[in-house]
Amino acid sequence: MIKTQYSPNKVFTFLSLLILILFSSNFATAQQTRGIVKGHVKIYNDGPAENVSVSLKGTKYGTITDENGDFTLRVPQGKYTLVISHVSQKAQEAQVEVLAGHPAVVNFTLAESANQLNEVAISGKRQKYKVDAPSNSLRLDEPLLQIPQNIQVVTSQVLADQQVISMSDGLIRNVSGAVRLEHWGDMYTNITMRGSQIQAFRNGFNVVSSYWGPLTEDMSFVDHIEFVKGPAGFMLSNGDPSGLYNVVTKKPTGQTKGEVSFTTGSFNLNRATLDLDGKLSKDGKLLYRLNLSAQNKNSFRPNEFNDRYVIAPVISYQIDDKTKLTAEYVYQKAHMSDVGSYYVFSPKGYGVLPRNFTQLPAGLPPTNINDHSFSLNLQHQLADNWKLTAQAARYYSTQLGTSMWADTVFADGRYVRNAGIWEAESSMSLAQVFINGKVTTGSVVHKILGGVDIADKKYVADYAQTKSLDTKETPFDPYADGIPTLNNPANGYPTFDRSLNLEARAAAGFGLINSRYSSLYVQDELGFFDNRVRVTLAGRYTSIQMSDFNTPEEAKHFTPRFGLSVSIDDQTSVYGLRDQTFLPQAGRVSVGKLQPLTGTNTEFGIKKDWANGQWNTTLSVYRILRNNELTADPNAAPGSNLSIIFGQKKSQGLEFDLRGEILPGLALTANYAYTDSKVSKVNPDLAASPDNIIKVGDIVPGYAKHVANTWLSYKLGSGVLKGSGVSLGGTYLAGRQTDTWSVGLEKLPNYFKMDAGLFWEGAKMRITGNVFNVLDKYTYSGSYYSFLNAYYWQADAPRNYRLSIAYKF
Repeated sequence: MIKTQYSPNKVFTFLSLLILILFSSNFATAQQTRGIVKGHVKIYNDGPAENVSVSLKGTKYGTITDENGDFTLRVPQGKYTLVISHVSQKAQEAQVEVLAGHPAVVNFTLAESANQLNEVAISGKRQKYKVDAPSNSLRLDEPLLQIPQNIQVVTSQVLADQQVISMSDGLIRNVSGAVRLEHWGDMYTNITMRGSQIQAFRNGFNVVSSYWGPLTEDMSFVDHIEFVKGPAGFMLSNGDPSGLYNVVTKKPTGQTKGEVSFTTGSFNLNRATLDLDGKLSKDGKLLYRLNLSAQNKNSFRPNEFNDRYVIAPVISYQIDDKTKLTAEYVYQKAHMSDVGSYYVFSPKGYGVLPRNFTQLPAGLPPTNINDHSFSLNLQHQLADNWKLTAQAARYYSTQLGTSMWADTVFADGRYVRNAGIWEAESSMSLAQVFINGKVTTGSVVHKILGGVDIADKKYVADYAQTKSLDTKETPFDPYADGIPTLNNPANGYPTFDRSLNLEARAAAGFGLINSRYSSLYVQDELGFFDNRVRVTLAGRYTSIQMSDFNTPEEAKHFTPRFGLSVSIDDQTSVYGLRDQTFLPQAGRVSVGKLQPLTGTNTEFGIKKDWANGQWNTTLSVYRILRNNELTADPNAAPGSNLSIIFGQKKSQGLEFDLRGEILPGLALTANYAYTDSKVSKVNPDLAASPDNIIKVGDIVPGYAKHVANTWLSYKLGSGVLKGSGVSLGGTYLAGRQTDTWSVGLEKLPNYFKMDAGLFWEGAKMRITGNVFNVLDKYTYSGSYYSFLNAYYWQADAPRNYRLSIAYKF
């Protein structure tokens, strides 16, 4: 385990002082008056022109258009010649005068068709690993460099290079401090960051309806993923203060194009995807996007499989020049083995059984999940500087399967397997309306954000019925030759009583999980000194009613937000943030008084673009306080769902992220996070309990103290091997903390895994081959469970490969 020679408090103080020093020494040099040039580039009789080069002749200033054909340049006042360049036609020019406080707007139209545009190289380089602005679903109408918060974006190119096929498939290596110490296979993502599990979003909607969901997204319909660290009042207030991730799905682009891909690999992986993008009307107002995928996949453990199927159509209609309506439907079907089969139990320590060991008998019924979502999004340009967005969604999911665990673990390593029913139904109705605007009062520019969020969520599940597969007289023996009891459990396979409907069974069991909330928020970002200094003042008022396990809870709360972001120069900014969140808690409490969780985050950071924006770095330091947190009772029996209020938790640390093209052809993602999460206060009721094992200063379970990741990709740009490339990546975890309060004699060892690959990319085709776990390490995550007096763990796959072929047309 790594020994650190510095305390978290000293690190926090040091970086805070460093930011202030940078600000005081550099701000004076950045006071020249600046203005903005912005505009839109489109294709004649077609949609927006993406990745077209935009520059000011004779200067260093330049950029490329985004997916909507828009561009923005911040430059000193003066008169310029604006150049739109595209290799298939003569460059277009326009004269423009830039004045502070009065954006200059210039629009262009390309004569080429979308097909012609796709067939030629664009002079402005496409950013493979780095983006400069968040999606519209994050509601922030400004560059990432100027936002007073640590936001990291994993692009579609990164997903393709690393052959990520689902949210739970190695994605988190691209974000500092993100871990899955206790994972749920490919059923649920459940990412931990900054000491707690973060919230799951899709297209700006909070799609968490229970402790376990949502179903992890297949990457076939995903464009990119945004990670927002810490509380984010512009997105939510009733959630964990550690942050959230936002999955942004693919939308129509207005260009007629398509891509088909096939992936094969170890464990009988066979996967095919189809992505179609085009127009349904000649005038280009009615567009579509269709993504399809089908996957069959087994495992390195016997009897395990994971089949996934996706249908995801999207239609958008440009009603007029100012209004656009988008309708999207996603259907995901999962047909997979029991998720509890990943666990292994032993009183003898971690990793004492072969990596491919399984407790799953072949006769246990599979788990089937049918996940539907439908959404409508309306965007309307009210005026030049005012935009209204309204969206609504309906999510509905059903699950039928089982979940395995252990009833009893004997000292000799034999144990009694248990299979519990897991039949569930999740439904969510979600709605949002928000407005972005800009006004100027004197020399101050106000960026206004305000809106309303409404949600009604219900999770109904029967997991109270269980059956032991084995008996104490004839337990399951992991050490027996051939494991004769694997597929012949002594007590047979379970049959469950479904005479009552699901809701009646759930209510009679552990109860229902539901929540209903509405919230109103407003934010004003005030820009001073030609927007070099930006002050964010915001607040959100939330009213929520919820019930977990038949325990109701209701709360109303106001959460303020204050942020400061300062541009030292065009490519460097420093920021400070103080934000709050709260979360009503409901459940069966054995110790303490049930009340809402409240969290406060204090954070400072430095963001910098390098090499004219080709790559960037973010360094942040934070401190999060969580009060009245509900956690599982470490002394309770499994399945009891009893919880305790343990007091206050303090999480603090630092994070560093680097991403982009650092040299021509050399793209890099690298990150490191130091996390320290400890108990700072103990609930008096808990401290007085004779069974209490939690004390001030105890390490809070569920994270890794040191997390380091890297992924490097190098592509040859010339010569005989032009288009060929090599990739190399690694993940290192140290100081891993288990996911429960139980303390065993053995700690989780440090974790290291290395991946490597080769690829070739031409104008139409890309071939990618990766080898994962190159060193064939026996890696795993797990914990010690005091109720069973045993360790349990989940092993990662041994050395394995994937080969993908993608063709664009």
